[in-house]
Amino acid sequence: MAVADVLGGVVAPLNERLFYLGQDAVTWAELLGFATGAVCVGLCVRASVWNFPVGIANNLFFLVLFWSARLYADASLQVVYLVLAAYGWMVWLRGGERRSRRRMGHASRSSLCVLLALLVPVTWGLTVLLTRAHDSAPFWDALTTALSLAAQWLLNAKQIENWYFWIAADVVYIPLYFSKGLDLTGIVYVLFLALCLVGWRSWRRELASPMTRAVTA
Repeated sequence: MAVADVLGGVVAPLNERLFYLGQDAVTWAELLGFATGAVCVGLCVRASVWNFPVGIANNLFFLVLFWSARLYADASLQVVYLVLAAYGWMVWLRGGERRSRRRMGHASRSSLCVLLALLVPVTWGLTVLLTRAHDSAPFWDALTTALSLAAQWLLNAKQIENWYFWIAADVVYIPLYFSKGLDLTGIVYVLFLALCLVGWRSWRRELASPMTRAVTA
């Protein structure tokens, strides 16, 4: 039996329709993804380490939702996020000096240049792969995947530049999800975009505080 058939058998009962928003069905996965996603981004804004366990729950709900919508890169990205979230959780708790809590800081210029340089080949490679897998939006799915991975990497390191990558990804995600009939998810990503802007301002104020020692990787 194909992997897609096995996953489909698991995903279907977890994605039952609850009600209709306009012409489109809202499912358990989308509703719970909405709730946990909003809480997770809110915790990131506050630089709370609890964003990681809530984010893991969000990954599971979105895995179900995106696989159902044939957004395979976004679905697969949730599995990667599970691993990155576990790693980030550990870094925030034990990644500072003498295994203390990680302090907020800036990414180095070289780190940012590497991440930006990787966006092109990663997006291209995923686009080719997803086209062959009959993904419903291969290029946009690949681009947002590349941006989100870069953002998560910087978030794990507790570096303020993560917000730039999240904002760029959300600008693409919003029209993508509305075009796929995932209206509730599109709405929550509008909220995510607003929270990202709030988070960037909040982290910038925190870094400007004389009580904060910025750590540059």
